[in-house]
Amino acid sequence: MFIILPMKTILLTTLALLAFAGNSVLCRLALGSEAIDASGFTLLRLVSGVVVLWGLVSLMSIRKKPTTAPPSTNQGWQSWWGAIALFVYAAGFSFAYISLETGAGALILFGVVQLTMIISEVFKGRRPSSMEWAGMITAFVGLAYLVWPTVSQPSFIGFLLMSLSGIAWASYTLIGKALANSTHDKSVLNSIKITHGQFFRTLPFVLLLLAATFYQLSISTTGVILAITAGGVTSAIGYAIWYMALQGLSPLSAASLQLLVPMIAALGGVVFADEPLTTHLMVASVFILCGIFAVFYAKNTR
Repeated sequence: MFIILPMKTILLTTLALLAFAGNSVLCRLALGSEAIDASGFTLLRLVSGVVVLWGLVSLMSIRKKPTTAPPSTNQGWQSWWGAIALFVYAAGFSFAYISLETGAGALILFGVVQLTMIISEVFKGRRPSSMEWAGMITAFVGLAYLVWPTVSQPSFIGFLLMSLSGIAWASYTLIGKALANSTHDKSVLNSIKITHGQFFRTLPFVLLLLAATFYQLSISTTGVILAITAGGVTSAIGYAIWYMALQGLSPLSAASLQLLVPMIAALGGVVFADEPLTTHLMVASVFILCGIFAVFYAKNTR
């Protein structure tokens, strides 16, 4: 019988994608309503992520004896590159939405993420099969159709920042997969430690951003709550779960699955905000799901 993924990977991936969708909603609520500026949102998001992950590592380590050796120098450098990618993604994402509509932002971000991860695979000598290409194109067409009614002409700066954010997020994902594969410890605690290490290493860049924008910060109570929730819950915990999920996903599969995020956010509006379930949304969802299934089917039949 044809099996696409183990149940554990399906569950972890689902939780991670739900966190990503929640992250997107929180960001739009905070920046769209001008409850907080882009710099303040980025700062609070990353710092709250550091605090929450530190708390989780501390609590989970109380009764757990060390079972692995200290990270190698190579892992340390990978963590620093992961931190740089995380900071560039978070800052670029926040500042891009100042001049981008939601639909255009989602199309640019996930399009660039998918393209970057495909290019990475090609450079590694693994070219996607015809069915994988067809699946990825079909899924992206579904995403484009989903957001098209809200897409307006993007500003050049917004396009550039969101493209940079997409490259950074794809890099963060690929680095996370490399870190997960470089250790025999596949535990929840280890994934949280890896994620905490990367969040913690963003602090020097956070301080630089704070110094550069301190006198321009515009923060409200609502903005602080939204930024802390995005950082501590949907980012920090969501990214740790994503790193666990990546242990069972190929880069192309991970790239395609992320196209589900705007669809999940739209379906969340139907379930929780009484928004109508339109034919437009259903058609887009079918395209995205069929495209992703084709990618997984191709991978499992190679």
